[in-house]
Amino acid sequence: MSNKTINAWHQIVQTKDLQALKEILADDVVFHSPVVHSPQPGKAITLLYLQVALNVFGNDTFCYVREWVNEHDAVLEFNVEIQGVAVNGVDMISWDDEGKITDFKVMIRPLKAINIVHQEMAAGLKAAAKRSGR
Repeated sequence: MSNKTINAWHQIVQTKDLQALKEILADDVVFHSPVVHSPQPGKAITLLYLQVALNVFGNDTFCYVREWVNEHDAVLEFNVEIQGVAVNGVDMISWDDEGKITDFKVMIRPLKAINIVHQEMAAGLKAAAKRSGR
C-alpha cells in the first residue's frame, strides 16, 4: 500500500533531507527511543533524535525489509549493520489527517544491537549538543 507520508519518510531516509524531515513532523510529535525510558515529546527533540539516527543508521547496509501500512499508521521493519553488529528493528509511525507524523517509536533487537545503537546514538547526541553550544 502506498502512502504519501511513508513515501516521504523513505525519501528522507535516502536523502537525509533535514528540511523535509522538519516539514513532515507535527509540532506535538512524540518520539519513543529504544533505550530512553520516557517518551520524548515535541518537534525539536524528535528532530534531533531522528537527525542523529539518520547518521547512525544511514549506511549502505540499511534497508527496510517489510512494511505494514494503513490509513494513519505504519510498521517498517529494517535491518542494518553497525560496527559489525547485525541490527534488526522496527519503526512504528503514526500521522494525522494532514500527513504530519505524530508518533515515532523505534524498537530494536537483539541486546547486542541495542547496546551498539545506544552507544552510537549517545555519541551522536553529544556531538550535536556540542555543535549547538549546549
